[in-house]
Amino acid sequence: MKNILITGSIGFIGYHLCRSFKDKKNLRLIGVDNINNYYSTKVKLCRLRVLKSQKNFFFKKKDISDYKSLEKIIKKYRIDTIINLAAQAGVAYSMKNPEKFFENNIKGFFNICRLSRMYNIKRVIYASSSSVYGDNKNLPVKENYETNPLNYYAISKENNEKTAKFFSEISKVKFIGLRFFSIYGPFGRPDMLIYKFINCMENKKIFYLNNFGNHSRDFTYIDDAIYLIKKLIDFKKVPNYSLFNICNSKSVKITNLLKIMKKNNIKPKIIKRKFQKGDIKDALGSNKELKKIISNYKFMKFENGLQRTIDWYKENKKIYN
Repeated sequence: MKNILITGSIGFIGYHLCRSFKDKKNLRLIGVDNINNYYSTKVKLCRLRVLKSQKNFFFKKKDISDYKSLEKIIKKYRIDTIINLAAQAGVAYSMKNPEKFFENNIKGFFNICRLSRMYNIKRVIYASSSSVYGDNKNLPVKENYETNPLNYYAISKENNEKTAKFFSEISKVKFIGLRFFSIYGPFGRPDMLIYKFINCMENKKIFYLNNFGNHSRDFTYIDDAIYLIKKLIDFKKVPNYSLFNICNSKSVKITNLLKIMKKNNIKPKIIKRKFQKGDIKDALGSNKELKKIISNYKFMKFENGLQRTIDWYKENKKIYN
């Protein structure tokens, strides 16, 4: 029996990762989440209800900043792999509430690293972010580029990477950092651009379009992200410390995204405004390092992934309202 601890298990990525293991009989998933109210707890609890139907999923409402609670879970379930997806999110939120990012993202991850060393965890896979690159003009960005975080959320993720590197050097634990690029898809976070845009339409609210829409993102469909994470769980040749861009490596202009939305009759009132402090104008990652592992894997085309996301929302919009 393999025992995997997944923190942030009822977050967007954590939920989909747990669901992807629903038919695995020789695998036990221990899900941990603090169910904070940064965004709707209704959405999180809906995800949790689905996950609790899985026979191999066991949930604990805990915070990773609580060292003793985390240690008890690792000891009780004899955890051998940790996938840390727990973090306080939100670029704009970090500009006003940096203390929450220290507590959850920095202190919490340090606890995971310390306990991993103490209990001989084989592998720690943890969520970093494309935001560590800052507003890099040399695109697509590669894992060996210097980091330049522009907000405290990004600073906390850069800190995670440095902490993982330190513990990889003083222990036998393998640490794999995942620099996620704009993950999207069904059951997504309501604070993310796509869902925020749809929700504004549904609730007749104003959508504030930063930088007048003149920026771009490397949108990566959730199924692709989950496939890549699962590949890295068992990939044997990974070194003790490694970083991977989790990205489609395709640039999508926000103005083009809005055009697709309009074709689906999603047209909220838009107020355009200037570039926001701490934000990034253009994000595009290189996935060449990943392709050494996944070879000819075909990523979801953005137009198809967005359509799936819109269709799913239309069938499940009561969850978000």
